[in-house]
Amino acid sequence: MTLAFDDPAILLLLPLAALPLAAPLFVPSALPSLSFLPRDPVSTGIDIGLRLAAALAISALVLGLAGLHRVALDVERIGRGAPLVLLLDRSSSMDDGFAGRPPDGDEETKSATARRLLIQLLARRPHDRVGIVAFSTAPMPVLPVTDQRAAVLAAIGAIDRPGLAYTDVGRGLVLAFSMVALDRPDGGPDPGHAVLLVSDGAAVIDRRVQEALRDAAVRTPLHLYWLFLRTKGSRGIFDEPQAPGEDTPQAMPERHLHRFLAGLGVSYRAFEATSAQAVETAIGEIDSLESRPVRFWERIPRRDLAGAAYAGAAACVGLLMLAKLAERRPAGGRVAADGGGVIRHGKARAP
Repeated sequence: MTLAFDDPAILLLLPLAALPLAAPLFVPSALPSLSFLPRDPVSTGIDIGLRLAAALAISALVLGLAGLHRVALDVERIGRGAPLVLLLDRSSSMDDGFAGRPPDGDEETKSATARRLLIQLLARRPHDRVGIVAFSTAPMPVLPVTDQRAAVLAAIGAIDRPGLAYTDVGRGLVLAFSMVALDRPDGGPDPGHAVLLVSDGAAVIDRRVQEALRDAAVRTPLHLYWLFLRTKGSRGIFDEPQAPGEDTPQAMPERHLHRFLAGLGVSYRAFEATSAQAVETAIGEIDSLESRPVRFWERIPRRDLAGAAYAGAAACVGLLMLAKLAERRPAGGRVAADGGGVIRHGKARAP
């Protein structure tokens, strides 16, 4: 643990902590000297303890005033799982059920099904580092790759909010690839990122975006999965064209996106699901495929320790106050000899 101070000049006051060790803590007694009595170890220990408490109180106050804190740290962690980037479709069609209409009764929307099953997936994988990208009319960076589980769950919990109109999956993939590139350690081994695309459709990808994706795939090796939430009655990613003129990106965008992703040169698999049960099965298979030892660095933020120093000083001062309240004095103040009394062995006796 590396400690630092906001105002180190205040540490020049630390020698004041030696004062209680040299000066008496309590008012000197007017009673005769007890130097001829045997030493009392308990009293000696209490005296030393109270002096040390006073010295610690002064030291803690100085450390608190100097702004004692622990600096930010990078800590190496090792877990089992994989760094994941979730690329989530937030188009308005995700607000429908698998039947292609708004859900009725106990039915779920496709986005609600994805949210529920992804949360279950992360519950089984506590060591995963997860980043989130959403896309509809435009790509939206939601959360960089992190192991802060509360932030990840909150981001996933918001994916069933009402979506927008369109599905710009191409630029969403570019943003997901760039998030993976930013998370790769410089000069270190590739941690084996995986990108999971969850979408119920596709659109024509601009040629410039296609070139950007090919370039990103060469520079950023990863495992790519597409979980296609197929609406019942719609065409799937594995369907063949029924007529010669149908095999175009405009007529069959899902089929052509699948073919494009398969030709990127990265490890790629596609899953087609027409129900919540099929989605659960596909996610379970992805779970089994992406499980391996992972090593990563976690950023630990600065921690302020001035409050702990003040608390320690308060405890020491409280102990001194209790000792002061327990002090007893003679009822008559100073003890004086009566007449020509003689003091012998600590007792007064009249002549």
